[in-house]
Amino acid sequence: MRKFGFVVSVLVLFTDLAAAQVPTSGNVFFGYSFYTTDLSSIDRANTNGWEASVEGKVIPWVGFVADFDSHYGSQNFAGPPTSLVVCPGGPCTFSADVTEHNFLFGPRVSFSVRKFRPFAEALFGAGHVSVNNGVGSDTSFATALGGGLDYKIIKPIAWRFQGDYMNTRFFGTSQNNLRISTGIVVRF
Repeated sequence: MRKFGFVVSVLVLFTDLAAAQVPTSGNVFFGYSFYTTDLSSIDRANTNGWEASVEGKVIPWVGFVADFDSHYGSQNFAGPPTSLVVCPGGPCTFSADVTEHNFLFGPRVSFSVRKFRPFAEALFGAGHVSVNNGVGSDTSFATALGGGLDYKIIKPIAWRFQGDYMNTRFFGTSQNNLRISTGIVVRF
């Protein structure tokens, strides 16, 4: 009977310790995202899309984030003359539709001041780009450094303004990108 009591006590202790490691609060974000990228050496592309993230708090001011986004637009590329190419007295270029997806994870530090919750984050993961018109697709390491501000509307609902410097390395070159997002936050 003593062994049974000991085993039950140890299991209860380990269950309590394990439960202490599970995030008990956090938030879910979904919103519009504007993304400017320099995928081409000719110019920058402004794309539009969405961003979604989920954050689980480990301690009141530190959480871990899983962040996903997709952006869609078009970009001008240098290329050989084809029927799609425009060469008005300069280098030949063509326009291609671009779709980029980023999958990022990392820590976020935040604190609350009345209705405001500023935060800073460092996210790391992968990015995937698809370009039509024969350019192809590529996957690379991606990083995002930035932060934002949540404004509490009512107890579980807030509005987020966020900006991130993002770096990708598609097609063997480094891209320095800017992502600006806004949308609704649901806290739990």
